[in-house]
Amino acid sequence: MAAGNFSDLVAFIAVARERNFTRAAAQLGISQSALSHTIRSLEARLGVRLLARTTRSVSPTEEGIRLLENVAPRLEEIDNELAALCELRNKPSGLIRITTAEHAANTVLWPRLQGLLQDYPEIRVEINVNYGMTDIVAQRFHAGVRLGDQVEKDMVAVRIGPDLRVAVVGSPDYFARHPRPQSPQDLSKHKCINLRLPTHDSYMVWEFEKEGSPLKAHVEGQWTFNIGSHILRAAVAGCGLAYLPADMAKEELASGKIISVLEDWCQPYPGYHLYYPTSRQSSPAFRLLVECLRYRV
Repeated sequence: MAAGNFSDLVAFIAVARERNFTRAAAQLGISQSALSHTIRSLEARLGVRLLARTTRSVSPTEEGIRLLENVAPRLEEIDNELAALCELRNKPSGLIRITTAEHAANTVLWPRLQGLLQDYPEIRVEINVNYGMTDIVAQRFHAGVRLGDQVEKDMVAVRIGPDLRVAVVGSPDYFARHPRPQSPQDLSKHKCINLRLPTHDSYMVWEFEKEGSPLKAHVEGQWTFNIGSHILRAAVAGCGLAYLPADMAKEELASGKIISVLEDWCQPYPGYHLYYPTSRQSSPAFRLLVECLRYRV
């Protein structure tokens, strides 16, 4: 069928969905007689009956149903792509809402998006810091940030950062009063600073691995926070051991305010990924944001 006859398919889809020639004609902005002629011409060219007509009803035949189910989505994809191309003529703008953990917000989102928003003043970004496993569709976020192994399989995932490494740290004052742990099992003898996760209202488990053997530790202590920067502050103050992304504590480690232990148990793990629903995002502003955040070695 020639490309010029796509209008015949559009006419058929309208009738098949409305199951009424009068409503379909009004939707298409043509007369009912012209619409009937278009459908008869399409059936004649294809050599099959697409619609079963009676004086009271119109319904697609088996062949019509097959055509509707297979062709309609493709025409919608073409329409969406043409609409997206038209949007490119406009200046990127609008609000983009992202849910993320504090560390990713500080180390990835803020450093990179600051320049993007300076170049495109009509783009607005809202960053919601949350340690929970947020349902971005239900909560109406455009995207979220998670570690690579936490992204759901039905989402588009774009890597935005390198692999990370965790660190167990404590202050010199703390280690002057307590021996340094030699293995994760020794943590049961230490005051540890917990992070409370909103998901299931539980503490974060400290995860380790050495020579391919993983180990999880449930720790206890006097202090619990729901923000990583507060945990770091408590560790510097000598309140206990903290379990944090190593680069969050790099300045304090370099200055000697805290000391890293159990380093041979702290292996790299997949870094941050931006995730969002498949085929949901198509605005110029969102595409710019994704490319701005995309991790390049």
